[in-house]
Order: sequence, then structure tokens, then C-alpha cells
Amino acid sequence: MKRSFLALCGILILSSFSMDKPAWKLFDKTGKECNYQNLLDEASKADVILFGELHDNAISHWLQYELLSDLYNKNRGQVILGAEMFETDNQLLLNELIEGQISLKNFEAEAKLWPNYSTDYKPLVEFALEHHISFIGTNIPRRYAASVNRKGFEALDSLSDQAKSLIAPLPISYDSALPSYKAMMNMGGHLGANLPKAQAIKDATMAWNILKYKPQESIFLHFNGAYHSDNFEGIVWYLKKYNPHLNILTITTVEQDKMDSLQQENIGKANFIILVPQSMTKTH
Repeated sequence: MKRSFLALCGILILSSFSMDKPAWKLFDKTGKECNYQNLLDEASKADVILFGELHDNAISHWLQYELLSDLYNKNRGQVILGAEMFETDNQLLLNELIEGQISLKNFEAEAKLWPNYSTDYKPLVEFALEHHISFIGTNIPRRYAASVNRKGFEALDSLSDQAKSLIAPLPISYDSALPSYKAMMNMGGHLGANLPKAQAIKDATMAWNILKYKPQESIFLHFNGAYHSDNFEGIVWYLKKYNPHLNILTITTVEQDKMDSLQQENIGKANFIILVPQSMTKTH
């Protein structure tokens, strides 16, 4: 983590001396370039923030930490965290960690962790631990998503009540005409008929847990792959289904060869769009 952080600092310092090679730029929904303060000001007014990352993008992960730290300070600690990268059956471990009942070492030995946990998500967990912030594992256990991918939503009907408590309430709403799900269907052909359904049960479960655990007075800052919230679909669609009155702010990350402006297909993907060079160093 220290090596990755120092490398990133080097990149950012160099970029300040060479403005024709910026490490990142920020744009609003309309494609107008803006600054980080604009993002922070708007984020501090939101009920829920969905930070869409590219999983191996160093800038994404650096800005996640910076936004968390700044929101915590700006909102007097009224922040709760959640992430796609932790599943609902790991919630007991997360709770025990934050409450000081188990060590970070024990947590890491027993939790289901992504391969890039140590470089990209551990700093967020450590921040939550240091400041005693609740951290919610929002994602469906992968075994149940895999069952949906094989057999469709019907695979969930035979689960025990205990298992069903780990996912969004059944039956879930599902709109196969949503562009993101339609694209997955077309990508998978006849073999991928259930692929968008597996994506949908993830989106629904993440949305459900965001609302389940969000205190009224706190901002819920959620980290997820960009595809889960791009174009205000995925998690956003389910959040609006569950609570139409939520103030949701979305952030996405895109990579381009040229950094002068957003390509047309990237305009409007989110409330704020982080643009990163295609050649940016990957975290894993």
C-alpha cells in the first residue's frame, strides 16, 4: 500500500509541473470541467453517494479515500460506509472489527476479500476502524448470484429464511429493457440469458442494504464498480424503487487516450465523471 501510495503521489506531483499531462480531470454531468470542491459541496448534500470505480484504477481509489476523509470532516462524522466488495454474510465480521471485538488480522484471515483488498480497500476499512464508522457489506453472497446466473431468479425461491435474509426481499422487480441489462444480454447471447438477472440481484441487494443500514442523519458513501451505477441505472434504479425521495449522487470513472474533454459516450454517465488517462498505472 505504501509503495502504491508513494507512486501515486509521484504521479500527482509530476502532473502539477506538466499540465499537458494531468493525472485526472473532473467533469459534471453535462461534460463541463469542474473542480473537486464542486464535487465535495454536492456530495455533502446527498443522502446516498454511489462512487463508481474501475477496480484497478489508482485514481479511483485515491479519490475514494480523499472524499471519505473530507466528507467525514465536513459533516462532523455523519458518514456511513458500504461496499460491493464485501458481502452480506461478512457483516458480523465487519461489525466485530469496528466494535473492537476482533483484530484487523483476524478479520482479514476470515473475511472474503478481493485480490486488491490490501492496496485499494484496506485503507477505507482502516479509516472506518480509526474513526469508528459503520462499514456495511452490501453485496449478495456470490454463491447466490451464481445460482441466479445458472437458473434464474427461481433459484432463490428454495433458499432458507436465513439465506433469504442476506439478499433483497423476493420477488425483486426486474426490467430487462434497462440499457445496461440489455447490453449484458446481447453480450452473452443465448448463454447469457440469466447474466443480467444475476447483475440485477446484486444491484437490488446493494440498494436494499444501503437503505436498511442508513441512519436518517448520515450520508451513506457506497463504493461499487462503475457499471453498477452508470447512467443512473443498476443500484440507482433499485434505490428509487425502494425510496423515490432519496437524494442520490453518482460518481463514475472513465479512461480515455485524450484528456482535453469527455468523449460523447462518457457525457451524462453520472453526476460527476472522473477522467483518467488510459495509460494510468493499475493497482493490480
